[in-house]
Amino acid sequence: MKEGPDIARIAALIGDPARANMLGALMSGKALTASELAAEAGITLQTASSHLAKLEGGGLVHPRKQGRHKYFSLTGSDVAAVLEGLMGLAAGAGHLRTRTGPKDAALRRARLCYNHLAGDMGTRLFDSLIARGHLRRDGGDLVLTEAGAVFAHDFGIDPDGLRTGRAALCRECLDWSERRSHLAGSLGRAFMCRFEELGWARADRTNRVVTFAPHGARQFAALIGSADA
Repeated sequence: MKEGPDIARIAALIGDPARANMLGALMSGKALTASELAAEAGITLQTASSHLAKLEGGGLVHPRKQGRHKYFSLTGSDVAAVLEGLMGLAAGAGHLRTRTGPKDAALRRARLCYNHLAGDMGTRLFDSLIARGHLRRDGGDLVLTEAGAVFAHDFGIDPDGLRTGRAALCRECLDWSERRSHLAGSLGRAFMCRFEELGWARADRTNRVVTFAPHGARQFAALIGSADA
């Protein structure tokens, strides 16, 4: 393709194994130093710095200096959505890493996708919001209905306040392990924050696993109208 967006450049940036590992580490939403990202990728600090310069130049990561350290994070949820979609494509095509363990099942049950809930519990939340008329699809857009705004408000989320932000209020994100949508956007982030505020769940930002306490899983099931915790 001679005109239009240069997808080949972005694909090349993501396609390098070391850069892919670093981007995957940033999917937790946590900002990391070059040294931490070098360890994640299994490369030297000098090589990591070179990779990060390329990722920054491509608009995929954003540096932020704090004190003596420089931290890197994904530039936004749109980058996270692309990475999550590529993970799903790789999994569907059978391109899976051979090293598995207990964390794999935990990641599939509930995990962070940048700043919102993903995995089985994330897709269950999304399906419930659609089925109960709290969200509806309008063409290619996802819309929070009046009933959904009331539901969110009753759960301690301020939809009007979220609408004033720069991020999209609600957006579908294709879940890599479930191959179905989970909720992204500022509303998805607000739900995840609320789960943590209420003590229902705890997110481990070193490996992205979200662990629901027994009472939290029961409350979550009641919230989405499910008999399964």
